[in-house]
Amino acid sequence: MNDSEKLELVCAQAWQPVVDEPLGDWRLRWAGGFTGRANSALAVGNPGRSVAVALKAVCDFAHDRGIPPVVQVIQDSGTEREVAAAGWREWTKHAAGYQVSVLVGPLPAGPAQDAEVLDEPTPAWWELAADNPSPGTAERHVLSTGKVGYGVVDVDGVTAGAVRGAIVDGWLHVSRLAVRPEFRRRGLASALMFALAGWGRAHGAERWVLQVAVGNEGALKLYSALGCTEHHRYRYWGPGASACEDPQS
Repeated sequence: MNDSEKLELVCAQAWQPVVDEPLGDWRLRWAGGFTGRANSALAVGNPGRSVAVALKAVCDFAHDRGIPPVVQVIQDSGTEREVAAAGWREWTKHAAGYQVSVLVGPLPAGPAQDAEVLDEPTPAWWELAADNPSPGTAERHVLSTGKVGYGVVDVDGVTAGAVRGAIVDGWLHVSRLAVRPEFRRRGLASALMFALAGWGRAHGAERWVLQVAVGNEGALKLYSALGCTEHHRYRYWGPGASACEDPQS
């Protein structure tokens, strides 16, 4: 595998679905519809069969679990070209953005203000990170599996911001950064990131990796200021007309 494929596997390990079945090197994933990453097939490496046959298995897996058949593919890779040749199309329906930039950088040092990283999530953390103070089984599994830290920052007794970090093979995977609208433009996002970076170093991480939709200009600007650069991009692809027979239709 090349470096981009290896890094995708690190990210996948940091974001574990409820169901994760191998298809050669590919991964078939399901998490009750919670996030695109956890409900798509990760198409990196060799699926152990032709890409066309592998995509049929992706369709069958998705239909059996009631989710749209979608593959996550490294942009401009040979696999992406084969997926396109099989009649699949860019999955522009993905709500968070179908094209994603994977950023990497060294863990910086900086003022964490009152931000801290907890060993267990609070209801307020869940509210910000998962849009639900009482998350379901799938959300809990995806967001709390592995070596995870739960970053929070409180202002005047209110949890104003949250972020998630997960340690995998010396990498700190960062996700779910959120600041309440009324507390924005106070440097809280940077404070959360600095706190999380310190937590990552304390747990053996040397660099961090983030997956950010290319249209999220505010996040990309923040992460660039923290020393992150683009490593590669990936896109979501779904079947075009007649490319994926639905046995339920």
